[in-house]
Amino acid sequence: MDNREEVKAFLNSRRARITPEGAGLTSHGRARRVPGLRRSEVAELAGVSVEYYAQLERGDLSGVSDSVLHALGRALRLDEAERSHLAELARAAGAPRRARRQPSAQKIRPGVARVLDGMSALPAFVHNGRLDVLAANPLAEALFAPVFAEPARPVNHARFNFLDPRARDFWIDWERAADNSVALLRTEAGRDPYNRALTDLVGELSTRSEAFRIRWASHDVHLHRTGLKHIRHPVVGALHLSYEVFDLAADPGLALVAFSAEAGSSDDDALRLLAGWAATHGRQRSGS
Repeated sequence: MDNREEVKAFLNSRRARITPEGAGLTSHGRARRVPGLRRSEVAELAGVSVEYYAQLERGDLSGVSDSVLHALGRALRLDEAERSHLAELARAAGAPRRARRQPSAQKIRPGVARVLDGMSALPAFVHNGRLDVLAANPLAEALFAPVFAEPARPVNHARFNFLDPRARDFWIDWERAADNSVALLRTEAGRDPYNRALTDLVGELSTRSEAFRIRWASHDVHLHRTGLKHIRHPVVGALHLSYEVFDLAADPGLALVAFSAEAGSSDDDALRLLAGWAATHGRQRSGS
């Protein structure tokens, strides 16, 4: 992926969504030829010259200071995920290709596998920034049974969401699940723009799914830390589960995701029922 083109498209998309009134500027009633703010208005809000901002929006973030990135974030009203993405784009622009980020590990260490197996009461899996599931415990395989139904390994959540018709039944709010998966891939593309496997996945999904293409063009990003997943499971019905994401410090690029329900809730009862079903109808472990 071309870093300059990504920088240009990201800054342009963030500028286009802000009105002068929303930024606290006076429009003076003049007709506007562009949606959102003009470059000169962003430059004014960020405290930089119009020429310098134009250079940045052409995709040249090499050598940009943290203070300027902070000012751009403030001017463009970026949220935490967007500020982090902009910083990653600047890092990638300033790093020679030979010094790019090491690819994520594709194998799970024995210690991590033991942790997964020990979490018998909670569904948990490990995935990378491309949303490949590299390992999962039996309860996670049962929870995501439609996702694991395809024989290809590693299982990929984005491919399931956009290419498998079962995804729209599995997710109670498919639109939200689809938005989040694309935003996570876009975030990873900012961190690692030369990741060939990620580029290939984006190319495949862009070719085969209009819903993916539309979302990819929006340049939205997302930080994956905690939240709720709303699932319509084919065996136990609706599940509303909290999730927590734990980055694996010894394995850069990998994260463990665990799901839970409040004790005594109907979701907790459904998880227990699912555990019983998994013990009888457990699926083959991911990657085996």
